[in-house]
Amino acid sequence: MELKFNLENFEKEVLNANETVLVDFYADWCGPCKMMAPIIGELATELHGKGKVGKINIDENQELAIKYNVMSIPTLIIFKDGKEVKRFVGVRDKSELLKEF
Repeated sequence: MELKFNLENFEKEVLNANETVLVDFYADWCGPCKMMAPIIGELATELHGKGKVGKINIDENQELAIKYNVMSIPTLIIFKDGKEVKRFVGVRDKSELLKEF
């Protein structure tokens, strides 16, 4: 199951992580985000032990959405060593995300 990231745990869970982290910036009201939800869940299961997969609700964590220039959702960002290395905007195939992970 994917993790829930927020302002309180983002630094520890994402920026200071020893592994690669995929962060899904989403909102509950977003149709395309709902389409991505099962894919994010599958990735969390498949990547368990290889990295982290989690979600950030932008309505509850606007500061993080602003800090990372999230203009459209879903936005998925892959972090390595605390730095953004890849960004996807919109619905994506699981295979495309796995390739970059």
